[in-house]
Amino acid sequence: MNLLRAASLISVLTLVSRILGLVREQMLAALFGASTLTDAYQVALRIPNLLRRLFAEGAFSQAFVPVLAAARARDGDEATHALIDAVATILAWVLALVCIVGVIGAPVLVWMLGAGLTDEGRDAAIVMTRWMFPYIGCISLVALAGGILNTWRRFMVAAVTPVLLNLSVIFAGWWLVPHMAGWGWRPIYALAIGVMIGGILQLLVQIPALARIGALPRPMKLSLAWQHPGVRRVLAQMAPALVGVGVAQLSLLINTQLALAVGVGAASWLTYADRLMEFPISLLGVALGAVLTPQLSAVRAKGEMEAYSNLLDWGLRLVSLLAVPCGVALVAFAKPMVAVLYNRGHFNAEDVMHTTHAVMGYGFGLLGLVAVKVLAPGFYASQDTRTPVRIAIAVLVVTQLLNLVFVPLLGVAGLALSIGLGAMINAGMLLRGLRKVGSYKPKAGWRVFLLRVAAASAAMGALQYELSTRLDWVAMGAHEGLRALALAGSLAASAALYFIVLVVCGQDLKTFLRRSA
Repeated sequence: MNLLRAASLISVLTLVSRILGLVREQMLAALFGASTLTDAYQVALRIPNLLRRLFAEGAFSQAFVPVLAAARARDGDEATHALIDAVATILAWVLALVCIVGVIGAPVLVWMLGAGLTDEGRDAAIVMTRWMFPYIGCISLVALAGGILNTWRRFMVAAVTPVLLNLSVIFAGWWLVPHMAGWGWRPIYALAIGVMIGGILQLLVQIPALARIGALPRPMKLSLAWQHPGVRRVLAQMAPALVGVGVAQLSLLINTQLALAVGVGAASWLTYADRLMEFPISLLGVALGAVLTPQLSAVRAKGEMEAYSNLLDWGLRLVSLLAVPCGVALVAFAKPMVAVLYNRGHFNAEDVMHTTHAVMGYGFGLLGLVAVKVLAPGFYASQDTRTPVRIAIAVLVVTQLLNLVFVPLLGVAGLALSIGLGAMINAGMLLRGLRKVGSYKPKAGWRVFLLRVAAASAAMGALQYELSTRLDWVAMGAHEGLRALALAGSLAASAALYFIVLVVCGQDLKTFLRRSA
């Protein structure tokens, strides 16, 4: 199996999902702008998303996928299926309890995450939290299925399922919003309904895919599930991972409260910027993490440490090749992207300005945000979840100290900048840790490679700065089609210039073609 092809497949499917996600955000911006109710929606959505990162692609996946991949490499499929049945049984019971507690405790959760909301916003956030909370149960089971499918190298279904969530919310905005007022509900509540339906659809499409590989979980007695040794291994790995992910979510909670304190609309500006920043993170970091984690776990279980190091080296070079120019683009070309994607309806020129500044803040730390998705699996695959936790705690402290400096000076942009710089520190500490324990030994040629990437990124950034400042991207909103074409042409020219300069500097792009270890 070609790793670049697998990562590219996930990236393409993720791109489709992210494009639909941007359409979803465009719809939200056009329908509701940046207001008290959009802040309430963002707070309500972040509560199940926070728990999703704990139970789904966060601590659970970090603990489960390495144990699953190692079990399959050492013990074969029959023993691995028994592990799947036991873990799925425990997870289902835990999720049922969490969802019940979450629906009942919604007012407390909203107070914790959205204390800065107005009374109207708080009431709306409580209602939407209760409607969306069962989504955590669906999406966590989707993460279980995705970990299984990725271990069996069936990447397509797990990568395409987020499309269903975005389609569901878009349909809710298009069809349900006009009807909600007539039914006695706030129109924005339609989006909460769309989230819940999307979670159910994502779960349903996993079932045939799991059945085809004979890995559909079978319920078993809870007492028997607890006794399975694989469950104990997963739980042992999950405990420190939960602390690590919890630290990240505590940082998110603090940042949300700070954004609400900046003023009305600030939480929405940060979220709109976050959607743009998530594009390269998902296309690069998430795709590489999904491909590398089971591969790293398998070679680690076999004791092939040179192959382990080579996989990490390949992933880090690919991250540098693609994340550096993306970070430059978020800094130099933020305003055109924000204007074309969001500047319509209730989303005005002031909203463009604030969101642009937040995007630029994220751009300074994009390399770190993406690199963490490759470096952290270097620890998880060896079933070391404690080291990333210690690093995450240190980074949380540093990030909040940076907030003390940047938020008073830059407002919501300061929040984004602190997050980005914190991610760079996180990536640097993870890299140092991998090298210190001997898991990663960089191959020759890094210095020349980085100089080539820097030269190509500088040329591209200069072009984007000229295009960004010479055209009035907000005024061009009167001609939507022309503005969209100008953006597409500018991005295409930027990408072409970047790769031309790389090749002229002597970079052989074929070196990134890699087969499975």
